[in-house]
Amino acid sequence: MTRILLISGSTREDSLHTAALRTAASVAPEEINAGLFEGLRGVPAYVPGEQEPHDTVVLLRHQVRIADAVLISTPEYGGSIPGALKNLLDWLLDDNLLAGKPVAWLSVAHANEDDGARTTLETVLDHMSAKVLRAACIRLPIDPAAVDDLGLVTDPRLHQALQDALQALARLLALTAAPPRPAWQAYSSVFPVVERRDHLPDWMSGGR
Repeated sequence: MTRILLISGSTREDSLHTAALRTAASVAPEEINAGLFEGLRGVPAYVPGEQEPHDTVVLLRHQVRIADAVLISTPEYGGSIPGALKNLLDWLLDDNLLAGKPVAWLSVAHANEDDGARTTLETVLDHMSAKVLRAACIRLPIDPAAVDDLGLVTDPRLHQALQDALQALARLLALTAAPPRPAWQAYSSVFPVVERRDHLPDWMSGGR
């Protein structure tokens, strides 16, 4: 089972970004456990080295720690990511919880409408040593009229696109996982063990 944590950068109740991620969680394939973090508005201001963080921060850190990957969707405010999202990410600094963690983003805006937010997000993630899987980053412009009263996107084409995106992310995770050692390496005393070094493309290895 692949665990993917979904994080929205918007604090709006009627956010398109949150609706898209909520829908992704509801249509996720059976082999993928996609869960939405819903405590953004309750995350307190970041205090470096806080010894007894708020329960919301404890929950956030736990969900990030057990996730195989993180998918973030955020609006653009003032040419950057919202302060609430930056604050959330700051809380993951102390334990280096995003170091080496595969992360992708989902844009629900049209081209050129959120370039500042995406650039800033990738800069922050890079500083935190997250592994940005750019091949799994997708853009799915959403019409606000496609969101129902339950906060779910009703367009079946988007349902399929979200399912495909989650499956693609899961496949990329499988490709970036370290290959298992051949069984004979566990007991062979005849043949020397030669470490295999696979060279992955930059977008898989986190290279910039």
